[in-house]
Amino acid sequence: MEISEIRDKIDALDSQILELFLMRMELAEKEADYKNQHHLPILNKERERAILAKAAERAGPQERYAHHLFSTLFELARSRQAELISAPTQVQKLVESALRAGGSLFPQNGLVACQGVEGANSQAACDRILPRGRITYVSTFEGVADAVESGACQFGVLPVENSSNGSVRAVYQLLLERNLSIVSSTRLCIRHELLVNPGVAMGDIEEIYSHEQAIGQCSRFLSGLSGVKVVPCGNTAMAAKMVAESGSRHTAAISSRPCAALYGLESINDHIQNSDNNYTRFFCVAKDPVIYAGANRVSLVVSLENRAGSLYEMLSKLAALGINMTKLESCPVTGSNFEYMFFLELEASVQDASVLAMLEEMERSCPKFQFLGNYAEL
Repeated sequence: MEISEIRDKIDALDSQILELFLMRMELAEKEADYKNQHHLPILNKERERAILAKAAERAGPQERYAHHLFSTLFELARSRQAELISAPTQVQKLVESALRAGGSLFPQNGLVACQGVEGANSQAACDRILPRGRITYVSTFEGVADAVESGACQFGVLPVENSSNGSVRAVYQLLLERNLSIVSSTRLCIRHELLVNPGVAMGDIEEIYSHEQAIGQCSRFLSGLSGVKVVPCGNTAMAAKMVAESGSRHTAAISSRPCAALYGLESINDHIQNSDNNYTRFFCVAKDPVIYAGANRVSLVVSLENRAGSLYEMLSKLAALGINMTKLESCPVTGSNFEYMFFLELEASVQDASVLAMLEEMERSCPKFQFLGNYAEL
């Protein structure tokens, strides 16, 4: 058989498959109407298992592919039914409220909480997100959360991940525990330098201060030093300020060039970080969920049943709708034995009805579901 004949037969079958698929989706809509009237759940796992078993029996050597085909069909049908089911969900109410509260543009000003002191990377992120914002400095990430939750500040800016050194787990834990909503994000290129008081030479240094993330990002340089103590502190700007205020000839800070100018220090080495491609990402958080125009990223936290295939089932919901997942990270649940929460970030907007329906279905099916925000990255 020639390739052209094979393709003609495939085209004919594809037409039949499409017709049958549309018929199946029409029946799924009728089923959604029945479930709506009789208050039945969308998911019927027992029926899906029976269909998969029957398909596997008939598919023979192609069983793996048949399983994937039918699993995808189930997800598409459930996604469509979720759009049609009128049972109220918390995420639907939250999204509707957040959209009403949002505006056409993200604010350019406001009182914002920032961890550290003048010159911190978080301060640079604040300036990018809120160019005319008024910054209140606090000493810890918890202090940022406290300021936002109490209403003392309208916004808070927190570092969440670094391209070289991974996630800031303490911040993700705060997002889990606190009543905070992500309303914007940005990323900064970070360049670390070794700063000292004027006239200090490399051989004079006995202690180096910096934030633990910066220490990790400069680990190769630090591992090559002998007899030098590395001391973690609140952040890189605080390290620079401490060294400047000490006046010591035996201390140094891993910090930035702007901090050198700000605190009267000198840079004696500007090539100390492991990678020049070093970016830190920051979230801007608020007390109440607000969704502004152009929001195209969704962050959420879910837990899953502890059984084979539960993660695949969740991911297949995204694949069925063609949603790109930009982050998936597990975090152990405190006080449990090998149970995990998952942080997800999606390229999506809740103004797409299918995306909102998918989130509603996740809320119904996941033991824990926490919508963190729909926002744009500036």
